[in-house]
Amino acid sequence: MTARTGRKRRGRDIHGWIILDKPLQMTSSQAVGKIRWLLDAKKAGHAGTLDPLASGILPIGLGEATKAMPYIVDSTKDYAFTIGWGEARSTDDCEGDVVARSDVIPTADAIEAALPAFIGTIDQVPPAYSAIKVAGKRAYDLARSGADVTLAARSVTIHALRYLGAEEGGQKGRFVMTCGKGTYVRSLARDLAHRLGTVGHVTALRRTRVGPFNEEAAISLENLAKVGQSAPVEANVLPVTTALDDIPALAVTDQEADRIKQGQCLRHPSAKEGIQVLMCGERPVAIADCTNGVLKSLRVFNL
Repeated sequence: MTARTGRKRRGRDIHGWIILDKPLQMTSSQAVGKIRWLLDAKKAGHAGTLDPLASGILPIGLGEATKAMPYIVDSTKDYAFTIGWGEARSTDDCEGDVVARSDVIPTADAIEAALPAFIGTIDQVPPAYSAIKVAGKRAYDLARSGADVTLAARSVTIHALRYLGAEEGGQKGRFVMTCGKGTYVRSLARDLAHRLGTVGHVTALRRTRVGPFNEEAAISLENLAKVGQSAPVEANVLPVTTALDDIPALAVTDQEADRIKQGQCLRHPSAKEGIQVLMCGERPVAIADCTNGVLKSLRVFNL
């Protein structure tokens, strides 16, 4: 019998991105755990939480890709969602209890007329059932305990918002939206309904894009598991640099790469002001900021 050492299994060093099509009824943390198990990956994390009642694009960074996570979290996102008119819920989605009702069902013309007020940079109050911390505790934990949770409004940016049409005789409306970091679809549904003189909540939500990652690049857990039966699962892992396609690249030599990795600043004749990805051949070395022609690393990749 082999003696048990009590040490946790470390897993393999895998670097890159799995673009998961997250199913309903699964938390983002559970999805990361499932991916780690399927790939036997040492390190993984997700970029941008998706609620259990939402499906769609969940970028999961593996290994050194986690260092690029902030650039994905801050990127724009696309959502397709449905609002149910006439009922307000405690969670602003169909999971919560009904807290208010209205007989007002907005017309298509009224909806179209209301949308411009929600496009651009606006103030938005997050849902009480959210992961925002209040005095060191998650808002959703306080709300579930019966506490009266009032969150401060925050500035968010909605780049585009379109009404696609009605469902169930007008009882529901379908929408698509492109927005920036920190935007809550549930808050938008609540506030749009109020502006239309009624109440409402999100009945269906799907994220269709996060930064450079869209549905074409996504794979379901079921299909990922099937791939693992006939080919290496890591064949579906996208390169670390996929998340950095929108950032200018700068070629550096092996010697320059070593200096950056040692924490030294680097003066480079081809460097432009601002953020850029330093590449040594096909290998990403670092994300760096250039000021007055001098590069300073922000994130260093150990690949």
